[in-house]
Amino acid sequence: MTKYSILCLSLLATTCPVLHAESYNENSPDFNDNPSQLQSIPMLQSLKNLQTDKAYRAPHVQVLKNRNGVKTLFVESQDLPMVDIQLTFNAGSARDEEVGKGLFGVANMAARLIDEGTEKYNATEISSVFDQAGAQINIQAHRDMFVVRLRVLSDPKKLEPALSMMMEILKNATFKNTSISLALSNNQAGQKQLQENPSRLMSIRFYREIYGMHPYAEPITGTNGSIKKITPEILKTFRDQFLVAQNMNIAITGKLSPKDAQNLAERISGNLKQGEKAKALSEPAKKTGFDIVHIPYNSSQANVMFGHLGTTRNNSDRLALEVANRMFGGGGFNSVLMQELRVKRGYTYGAYSSFSFSQAPGTFSFSYGTRQDQLIDSIRVAHKAFSDFVRMPIDKKQMQETKAGMLRSFPNNYSSNANINAQLGLLGFYDQPADYLSQYQKLLEKITVDDVQNAVHKYMHPENMTVIIVNPQTDKDEIKAILESNLQTAPSKQIPATEAVPLAKPEVDVPVPTPSDKRASI
Repeated sequence: MTKYSILCLSLLATTCPVLHAESYNENSPDFNDNPSQLQSIPMLQSLKNLQTDKAYRAPHVQVLKNRNGVKTLFVESQDLPMVDIQLTFNAGSARDEEVGKGLFGVANMAARLIDEGTEKYNATEISSVFDQAGAQINIQAHRDMFVVRLRVLSDPKKLEPALSMMMEILKNATFKNTSISLALSNNQAGQKQLQENPSRLMSIRFYREIYGMHPYAEPITGTNGSIKKITPEILKTFRDQFLVAQNMNIAITGKLSPKDAQNLAERISGNLKQGEKAKALSEPAKKTGFDIVHIPYNSSQANVMFGHLGTTRNNSDRLALEVANRMFGGGGFNSVLMQELRVKRGYTYGAYSSFSFSQAPGTFSFSYGTRQDQLIDSIRVAHKAFSDFVRMPIDKKQMQETKAGMLRSFPNNYSSNANINAQLGLLGFYDQPADYLSQYQKLLEKITVDDVQNAVHKYMHPENMTVIIVNPQTDKDEIKAILESNLQTAPSKQIPATEAVPLAKPEVDVPVPTPSDKRASI
């Protein structure tokens, strides 16, 4: 090979880097799309088109047989020499009181401390094993699930020690008193920050009001009183009851063959205690009418949250409800709620709605912050917008635009191996079809105006709202009268806009002292 040939190859390597789905980004400063600076426009353009096409093609999900009966989903990805493993246990904070009455925060404490030491290894030694393997491990507790994520190179010399240590901490974590004491100390600082966060206080109170005595009611982190009751024995009981093979599903993505992935999954499931599946969660009680809840908070800013019970993740109307939510308040500036509260009136910087879909029925809610002197009118406008959205016919044009936007953004769910694996974990946990990602476009296209309208009427209820208000003082009777009046007023295509006012500026908030630990407080 001549020096000239070597030089040409070097230039080609410099100007035509290999592009992977995980790193490709037109907006990145490293991505050069200026024709005057490119050596071979046709070749680079073809690479760009190829990558774009790949980004919009859903990954092929394989359901692997597992001799231990543990559901295992796998996506093969040969682009990077990496493996992502996710173990998703039915062991979120909703299971706390199955360990002991009033023991809120057990799952979260277990997630925080499980890698702090075993009989064989201390926290430093555990961390060192993962560091030397170049591995990342992340363990979190949510309301529904307890998630263990491991990312490591596919090289067996790196994979094996990281995998062995993950299994070691899952089976043999000691949860020492010294670790619990440190967690309690850190929690005191966290509680102070919580009291200075009105949005967080509002969210916690919302869940308590919506769910009452249901397992979803209490915060994932527990309460001041409950976490002080947690002992190493309690955490070990939680581990032995819920962090077991028959109570989990496995997701694997990366540079492995299906056979290698199957062997890996069987090793994981076979080396854990088999145990039993967690029992089904109870149904939360539905509330009717208006429930106005006030949280005293010394600030010129007011925070407001509306909401009620929603439905489960496996509900056949879920996709139609996602469309409806995007139209009402989850779609940015084009959503009804943002148009009415910000664009037309300048009452807030942002107003958003969302559905949470879970094992037991989740929630539907929308929230925003505004100046105290705009609170009453903003409540009138926000609830009227919701009431009109439910009662008026769905706008077909807006629905089609919303569906198009959802379709464009959906590939973000599998834009990287880590994202793909997270999706596999959700599919396995909620027992959804393995081909959901590839079928999403067809499922979304099938959604009609009638589908959305029926779902809205069935699961969105302006007449049954819990309203949480965080501000210095509130007249509950006045607010209730406004909400009732909105229900009696005929829907209109546009709510008359008042004179535009400057957007509310964030204020420095001073919390009102809250009572000591009880069920209704943190």
